[in-house]
Amino acid sequence: MNADQREAVRSNAKYLHNVRPLDPEEISEYVEGQPHPAAVRQVLRESAVELGLVERGDGLFVPVEEGPVAVTFDGVETFPERYGRVLEDLLVERYGAGWPEGDSGRRIRERIRAVKAAYLRGEAVEYDAETALAYAVYHLPGYYAATQYVLAELVADRLLPRRLRVLDVGAGVGGPALGLCDLLPEEALLDYHAVEPGAGADMLEAMLAETGRNVHATIHRTTAEGFDPSTVRDGDDAEEDGPFDLILFANVLSELADPESALGEYADALATDGALVALAPADRNTAVGLRATERAVADRGPYDVYAPTVRLWPGETPEDDCWSFDVRPDLEIPGFQRRLDAAVDDGGSPSGSPDGPSERDGEFVNVDVQFAYSLLRRDGRRRYDFQLDPSRAA
Repeated sequence: MNADQREAVRSNAKYLHNVRPLDPEEISEYVEGQPHPAAVRQVLRESAVELGLVERGDGLFVPVEEGPVAVTFDGVETFPERYGRVLEDLLVERYGAGWPEGDSGRRIRERIRAVKAAYLRGEAVEYDAETALAYAVYHLPGYYAATQYVLAELVADRLLPRRLRVLDVGAGVGGPALGLCDLLPEEALLDYHAVEPGAGADMLEAMLAETGRNVHATIHRTTAEGFDPSTVRDGDDAEEDGPFDLILFANVLSELADPESALGEYADALATDGALVALAPADRNTAVGLRATERAVADRGPYDVYAPTVRLWPGETPEDDCWSFDVRPDLEIPGFQRRLDAAVDDGGSPSGSPDGPSERDGEFVNVDVQFAYSLLRRDGRRRYDFQLDPSRAA
C-alpha cells in the first residue's frame, strides 16, 4: 500500500468513525485501487493511537470511550502462562531444552545470587543478556503482581482514563508493563512508551507481543537520564501527543545516581491530572530510599503525595527513616522457577548427579508480593485529604 492509499484509509476512518464502526472491507472500497482489507486493517491498527480507535473482537474499529477505566480487581494469584512460555522460549533458545540443568542452570543461579547481593549492597547492576534472563526468572512474576496491586488503587479511585498514555522509565524485562496491560480492560486504548537501555529491552519486546490488540507499544533504547519525553510523538498531528497520564518508575530509582533530580526532570511530561508511580522492592535500603525521595520531591516540589503516606501537620515533614511496605498473598510457583530450583542440590550440582537430589530450600523460588510504593501528582490532590489543626494540639 502506497502513501496516498494509507492517507486515504486514515481520511475515511476520520470521516466515518463517529458514524458507524469501521469495517476494513468497507473502507477498502473507498480507496483507489481497493487494497486488500488485511492491509487496511494494518493501517488502522498503526493509526489507532492517532485516531483514538480500539479494535473489537469482531475485527471492527470504534472510538475509544471517554471516562475512567472501570474493572473489578480481585488480586493476583498466578503469573500468566503465556508470558512464562515466552520466557522459557528465550531460555531454550539460548541454552537448550535442559536450561535448568548443568552449566547453564549453574550460571543462571549464580546470576540470581549476584543480582540479589548487589541490591542488598545498594550497587548498580549491569544487565547483559544472561543477567536479564536470570533477573526475569526470579523477579518477573512478583513485579507483575506488585504493579497490578498499586495501579488498582488508581483504578478504584477512577484516576486512569480509558485512553491512556504511559511512560515506563527503566522498564526492564517487562514485569510492570505486563501487569499494566493485563489490568486494563479490552476496550481501553493504551499508548505505551518504555525507556530501557539494557538487554532487557529485547525480552520486553518479546513479552509485549503477547499483550492485547489495543496495546500500542514503543521501546526507547536509552537511559532515564538521556531520554527526552518531549520528543515522543505518535502521529503528524495527533491530539494525544503531549503529557503522559501515567509515568512509572518501577524498581529503578535505587539504580539512579540522583533519583530526586530524575523525578524532577520528568515532571513536565506528566499531565496535570496524571500520576507518577514509584515502586521499589520491600528490602530496607530500597524502601527507605524511596520514602526519602518521596519526601524530597514533595517538600521541594514539583510533586504532591497522593498516597499511601499522609502529612498530618501542615508544613511539617517526618525526619526519621521510614521503612514501610505492603505485603500481599503469595503467587503460585511458576513452572520455570520450580524447575530451576529443583535442578540444584545443596552443593549447587544438578539434581541428576550420582548422589541424587538433595532437599530443596526454595532459594530460587520468588513468589512473595512485597513492595514499597509512592503515588505522586502535580495538582495537590490527596487520597486522604486530612490535616490536624495545630491550634487544637497540646
